[in-house]
Amino acid sequence: MSTDTKDFLYRRPREKWLMYALLFIMAALWALPLIAAVVRGFAFNGIQNFTDVIFDDIGGISLGRTYFNSFVIAIMHALLVVIVSALAGYGFYIFEFKFKTVAYFVVLVFLAVPATSILVPLFFITRELGLRDSYLAVALPEAALTLPFGVLLVRNFAEEIPRSLIEAAAMDGAEHPRIWREIFVPICKPALINIGALSMMWSMQDFLFPSLFFSSSEMTTAAQAVLRFREYLGATPDDIGRYNASLVLLAVPALLIVLFGLRFITNGLTSGGVKE
Repeated sequence: MSTDTKDFLYRRPREKWLMYALLFIMAALWALPLIAAVVRGFAFNGIQNFTDVIFDDIGGISLGRTYFNSFVIAIMHALLVVIVSALAGYGFYIFEFKFKTVAYFVVLVFLAVPATSILVPLFFITRELGLRDSYLAVALPEAALTLPFGVLLVRNFAEEIPRSLIEAAAMDGAEHPRIWREIFVPICKPALINIGALSMMWSMQDFLFPSLFFSSSEMTTAAQAVLRFREYLGATPDDIGRYNASLVLLAVPALLIVLFGLRFITNGLTSGGVKE
């Protein structure tokens, strides 16, 4: 065995443990605010802080209602993005048409459009359509901003599908709707679950659009509730404990979505990155 090979084998375990130590430090820094919120959530009244937040309305806002509002918007957002991304990804993969490359790059350009740049037209369009204080008022613009990323992800994933598989289905008489439904969608399942999980996670964290389009306390989302609860909970020791308990409980849905979709998120983001 050469000296260079021995040096590489000896150096590799050290590099591995160094990487583990770095990841542990980063994880600890990320988890520190959550740990602090949990500890402060038990301050003074212990578990009673959490039960109060769960069962009692705070300033007329119910924690369960905020969960419901957030989940409805997140599911609508995810469904729109997944369905349209799957259709667009199939179109860019299967069909050849004039200016196809230009159309794809136009879609990618919209990745750079910030939400703040379209707030004024969105506000007037939503008002004219009578969608204020409705779930669609938030789900539609969220989906519009997420769609370019979804199309990019599905289209890159679709590049790994063998053309012979689609051609064989077409030779057997399968039409495009059937090919899309029975071949394309099942194969692209990891990418679609990935974009669905990300869409739900981003929607659960969205504070801007609900604040713009919702005026009723009944429509308060989990992201908004963080600020609303802070307004109604004062600086007394009991309120501080309840407020931190609310922060922990409001973070639970998004955390569960991330844990559920973590494997698909990793696979989806790396799909299409390596071509054989």
